[in-house]
Parts: sequence; C-alpha cells; structure tokens
Amino acid sequence: MQKILLIARSEYLRRVRSKTFILTTALAPLLMFAVIALPVALAVLSEDDSVRRVAVVDETGRLAEPLINLLPSSYAVLVVNEPIDSLRSQVLDGRLNGFFVLPQGLLNGTADAIFYGSGGGGLSQQMALQGALRDAVRRQRIRDLGAGEEVLALLDERASLDLVTISEEGDAADGAVISSILGYMLGMLIYVAVLIYGVMVMRGVIEEKSTRIVEVIASSARPYQLMMGKVFGIGAVGLTQLVGWSLLMMVVSSLAGPLMALALSPDISNMPNGMTSGELPIDPATLAAVLSPGLMISFVGFFLGGYLLFSALFAAVGSAVEQESDAQTLQLPVMMPIVLPIFFMPYIIEQPDAQLSVFLSLFPFSSPTMMTVRMAVTSVPVWQVLLSFVFLALGFVVMIWLAARIYRVGILMYGKKATLRDLWRWARTA
Repeated sequence: MQKILLIARSEYLRRVRSKTFILTTALAPLLMFAVIALPVALAVLSEDDSVRRVAVVDETGRLAEPLINLLPSSYAVLVVNEPIDSLRSQVLDGRLNGFFVLPQGLLNGTADAIFYGSGGGGLSQQMALQGALRDAVRRQRIRDLGAGEEVLALLDERASLDLVTISEEGDAADGAVISSILGYMLGMLIYVAVLIYGVMVMRGVIEEKSTRIVEVIASSARPYQLMMGKVFGIGAVGLTQLVGWSLLMMVVSSLAGPLMALALSPDISNMPNGMTSGELPIDPATLAAVLSPGLMISFVGFFLGGYLLFSALFAAVGSAVEQESDAQTLQLPVMMPIVLPIFFMPYIIEQPDAQLSVFLSLFPFSSPTMMTVRMAVTSVPVWQVLLSFVFLALGFVVMIWLAARIYRVGILMYGKKATLRDLWRWARTA
C-alpha cells in the first residue's frame, strides 16, 4: 500500500503543478459562465436603436392599427395602398425592410397573411412578427363578436400556477425546470470528467511504456501497484479540479448575479409577453432546495466511483499499446458504456421513476451519470442510492481484477499490436 501511495503522490504533484492544470482550473468556470452569459449579452446588444421600416397593405381595413400597436417599438410601420411590385422594389433598394399583406379573408380564416422581407432578421424577428399578427387577429375577431375593451383587458390578465412537490420531508416549491437543467449539467459533468481523466490515465501509461520508464519503475514495484498508484493519483487530480471549479463557479455566480439580473430586466423586448424578471423559473430558494448537500455528496461519490471503474480499463488499454493511435480500436469497448447513457438522459429527466430509469441508475456502467440525474430531478429512495453505490463498488472490484491481469502482461509487451482477443487471452491466462 505504501508504494501505491508513493506512486499516487508522485502522479498527483507532477500534474497539479503543471501550467496546463492551473490554467484549465482557473479558466474553465469563466468559460462556462461565458457560454451562459454571452447569449444573454448578445440578446441585449441586439436590442439596438436601429429601426426596421415595414409597410402594411391592409385589405381588411381593421388590422393595421392593432398590428402597429403590438409590434415592438423598433419597427416603424407605414400603412400603404401600393402595388406589391412597387413595395418589392423598395425592399430591394433598401428603403423598406419588408411589408405585410393582410388579405380580406384573414379574419374569417380563409386566407393567410404574408410578410415579404429582405431577410437577415433572424428568429427573434420572425417570432415578433408572428406574435404581433396572431394577437392582432385574435383581438379583432373578439371585437367582431361584440366584446368590449374590458373583455380584452381580462384576456390579457395573467393567471399563474404555483407547483408544489409533496415529499416525506414536507411540501416545497416545484423546481422542475431548475432540476432538469441541473440534472443534465451534473450528468454531463460526470460524463466529461470520467472520460477526460480516464483517457489521461491511458495516455500516462502509454507515455511511460513508450519511453521505457515503466521498466525502471517495475524493478521496485509490482505492475498492480503501478496501475493503482496511477489511477489514484490522477483521480485525486480530477477531484481537486472539480472542487476548484465548484468554488470558482460559486464566486463567479455571486459576482455575476447582479449583472445577470440587470440583463434580464423587464425592459428587454424579447422577454415573453407579460413576464417580468421576477417571474423567471430561476428562483434562488428553489435552486438551493434542488442543490442539496445529499445531491452534491452523491455527485462526488459517483464521479469517484465512475472514474475508478473506467480508469482501470483505460490503464489496461494503455498497457497493451506503444502509441495512442494504436489504442483507438481497443478503447472503443471502454468508451461505449460511458457514451451510451448520455442518450438516455432526456428519458431519465422526463420519466425518472420508470423501470428503465431505475435499472440504468443501478447498473454500474451507467449509474454514475444516470443516478446523479435521477437524484436531481426526483426524490430517489435512499436504498436505491445505496444499492447503486454497492453495485458500483462491486463493478470496480471486478474491473480492477480484470484490468490488473491485462496490465501485468501488456505493460512489458513490445513489438506487437495487441487486439481485443489478445487482451481477453491475457486476462484469462495471466
């Protein structure tokens, strides 16, 4: 055990002192925040003072005024009665950004409105035009049935629904949106982390084998000790990086909160109709309830379990080749169990208590991501969480035994490109 810890310590210190580790640990949370904040910033910046000039050919004689009132203030609307060819020419030469044609049969549903534009407005323009026209037609149809402005005002009043989740611990506000997003993020984080650090173990083994360093180390430590030391050392690097990312993300989020609140103010015109920033589904209290200590402890535990399970197999693959390009075929069976559960994440989020969801969260090759997602989106019985950890531990014991037998032979095997059949033979006969 002392030699395993010594090798693990050497691997850990060598990697955490590298510039790559320091830069990725410091910059990754900022990059993640930029991915979230940049679309919001671009949306704010896109709401500039430029005016889109559009014309309306209103054959109904009743829709132009309500349409003008419902379009965003960035649209300068002119009601005209010109031929379509004339308006097309104005769009082509830049005098207009587009024009509506509202046919007579639009109000009774026998004809469709058309907007001719120069393009380039993007999805936000399409949603603004469609929403304004839909509301204008709806309101005019209600007026035609004899309803007054009081009825229209009542129709515009918002009716909110508060969702409450019942559990043995008590009732709490439902955080379906937050929990779904959080579950997806945590699942993806475990997937990426296990894949990155597992491949890192494989590359480290290949590097030591190709440079013949392993022959020197093997004279003072057994192959099993070499493999376990490398697995534990790089696992500690991954855990250190995850903890560092979590702390930095908390700091960045607390500092960026006021800026995000300002960006999501009710003044932004691309906000859903009638919704204010206070009504967004991101409630701090709900987020705190979803991001419980039990979930975070389990997240760390499942990351470590998943890493240990797969990194031993990555080490075995690395011991069988002399360069990384030769490992592509061999690592496919190892990577498939890591990648495939990602395709089931939407199903888990939508149906966390289904039989397939429960099975995937207990099966050791998929439980690190699937159980984490389930715990984020629903209340998972404690016995299922514990059973998942037990199965994961048993899977690790079996895989480490299998990988050690392959590693023992492969680490000193040179001059031959190993195949999956060779690995299986080494595992049976070593």
